[in-house]
Amino acid sequence: MGDKSFNKNERASNRETLSGIPVKEVYGPEDVKNKELGMAGEPPYLRGAYDGMYTRQPWRIFMLTGAGDVEEARARVEYALAQGETGFAAETDMSTWLFFDVDHPEVMKRKQDVGWFGAPVMSLNDYRDYYGSLPLGRLYCHTGAVLPHMTPYFMSCFLRVLEEKGIPANKVNSTGQGDFFIAYISILDPSLIPPSAGLKLNCDGIEYAVKHVPRLTPVSIAGNNIRECGANSYQEMAAILSCAVSYIEELLGRNLKIDDFAYAIGGVNLSTGSDFFEDICKFRAMRRMWYNLLRRYGAREQKSLRLRIHGLPLGSIYTFQQPLNNIVRGTYTVLAAVLGGAQSIGTPSFDEAICTPTQLAHTTALRTQQILMNESNVTCTVDPLGGSYFIEALTDEIEGKAWDFFNKIQGRGGFISCLESGWIQNEVAESSMKSARQIESGKRKIVGVNCFEMDEEPYKFRPFKPNPRTWELSMASLERLRKDRDQVRVEGAKKELRKSIRNKENTMPATLEAVRSGLTVGEVGDIYRELYGRWGVPSMAGLKS
Repeated sequence: MGDKSFNKNERASNRETLSGIPVKEVYGPEDVKNKELGMAGEPPYLRGAYDGMYTRQPWRIFMLTGAGDVEEARARVEYALAQGETGFAAETDMSTWLFFDVDHPEVMKRKQDVGWFGAPVMSLNDYRDYYGSLPLGRLYCHTGAVLPHMTPYFMSCFLRVLEEKGIPANKVNSTGQGDFFIAYISILDPSLIPPSAGLKLNCDGIEYAVKHVPRLTPVSIAGNNIRECGANSYQEMAAILSCAVSYIEELLGRNLKIDDFAYAIGGVNLSTGSDFFEDICKFRAMRRMWYNLLRRYGAREQKSLRLRIHGLPLGSIYTFQQPLNNIVRGTYTVLAAVLGGAQSIGTPSFDEAICTPTQLAHTTALRTQQILMNESNVTCTVDPLGGSYFIEALTDEIEGKAWDFFNKIQGRGGFISCLESGWIQNEVAESSMKSARQIESGKRKIVGVNCFEMDEEPYKFRPFKPNPRTWELSMASLERLRKDRDQVRVEGAKKELRKSIRNKENTMPATLEAVRSGLTVGEVGDIYRELYGRWGVPSMAGLKS
């Protein structure tokens, strides 16, 4: 098949970013509105969150890892750490995300799917088996919480394992996620509890951490997940800030001061995709926007005003056609995160569009970061593109677009209200369809998909498949737990958890006891669904912008 490349006129008429921001042919000093850039580590943190940035400490290689049964998933994490990963995020599977035990009827319908996206972790026993041998006190780690309702349970598991290992919790650097975007925009499952309940549970974890484990960050607003679903760059930025406002206002309502808790929500996941310069500018603008937003709420401390960013290249830009091309995509998206000033970065693997990463693909993704870090000399100076007429002008442009979209969300009642009505989902779907139409028409070129196609794939490999006995092994673990635990203590823990929810108390103390007594994710999930109800997935048909 031949190349369907642009002609000269087509290229000239297509000069805009992927978010639709017009781009001039050439930029000069007259295009830069904000002349004062500041320095890294100083307000408004445009040029970096920390003084010196990578000249003093390189970014953390912090990749998502794990699939199959607990033993298989742990082995993959241990392998990645042995290969030089400097932080780890040990993933759990979809049944765990939805707070189902593996014998729940919804899971039984698709037993073969258990373990595909991560390990099924149903109890403290499973958590202990998964995380217990990993270097929790030495490396930055993920607590395992991904969806909002997971935060209290998995934070409690994490704290209990630290206690058992004799590691002071107040000396461990760790983060959870508690992400609304993957739950209420990507999954859209009626088994989820309502977004307002998810906000409450996330804030329970934040409030507890602020008072008892100040170096633990219970949530990280995962903008990358809304962009994986189709949002453009400035929509991602606005959604992050609007989500942060929901946390801020809930926590201020609990008589906390902004500087007490802002650090606990001031780490976000930000994507990099196919538009190299737009994504660099997005990182720079995001820090300035965070600074200005937190100043509105009266924040004064540097740790509150300084946004920390985990850069996550988009797996959705990877193609199953000619998969080795994805190594190049991974390289330039990681480089964008580096030039944007991320504190940590994960890399999708080249087989991302085909399967859970194979060991070879995972290693290649890890090596991509290590080569950039050690061979390219990109760590030699701070914000190397700062002062570029184009970069500074585009940074201002995307920031303005993001504030406009933020104001739209706030004008419709705020983040939670827009999730519950389906308005945000509708906006993301429209953005996704626009992108799909551009690819289908050939306006947006994807090598190997709509140009430079090949009749035969040049590379074949065996896709990853988890242990086919994952459901069986997980079921055996669940049965052992139910047999060995103190049922009187279990029933007491259920009663206390229900009481804390009904009384609108912070659920963390009751959840800590629930974890210690052996309550499973499914049992806690059943209590949540009983008392908070189930989410009425909104119909998005006919919604207008």
